[in-house]
Amino acid sequence: MKAYDVKKGNVIEHNGTVYQVRDIERSAPQGRGGGLKMRFTLYSVPGGNKFDLNIGGDDDLKEVELQRRQATFSYKDGEAFVFMDDEDYTPYTLDADVVGDASGYITDALSGCYVQIIDEQPVGLQLPPSVVLEVIETPPELKGGTATKRPKPARLNTGIEIQVPEYISNGERILVSTSTGEFGGRAD
Repeated sequence: MKAYDVKKGNVIEHNGTVYQVRDIERSAPQGRGGGLKMRFTLYSVPGGNKFDLNIGGDDDLKEVELQRRQATFSYKDGEAFVFMDDEDYTPYTLDADVVGDASGYITDALSGCYVQIIDEQPVGLQLPPSVVLEVIETPPELKGGTATKRPKPARLNTGIEIQVPEYISNGERILVSTSTGEFGGRAD
């Protein structure tokens, strides 16, 4: 496919490595010989290493077929995470380095996940937009804390720490954005 046909989310192969396209910039230089220039922000699949690619709009790129299967987190096998396909119950095992920072959002029976597969091998994980986590440790609310917007740290049941409003207390279930790691409101 031509570079100008590539869209965000496409998976391409470049120099023997498979990448997912996360961002695209187009520029058209003025003057003689000025063709369309493309700048791609790519992340390797698996691994997630960032790579910037600058090429002409007419250059060819090889698109890789990526399959996405909806799955539910089943259990942890040592350092690996095992997800079960929602349709045919195929188990997909993803190593901790593939899951990366997403491990802080994975809870028992977490559904709405998508396992990314290339050539029958699971290579990546896409989490739902937000997850419900429980606050297990946070400082007590200060008198009159609801009138202020001061955040306080809270440790959640998966081990991650985020900033929450002062009115949140231990034992509460909250929504957390998986893309930004920010508080999204009470869950119950």
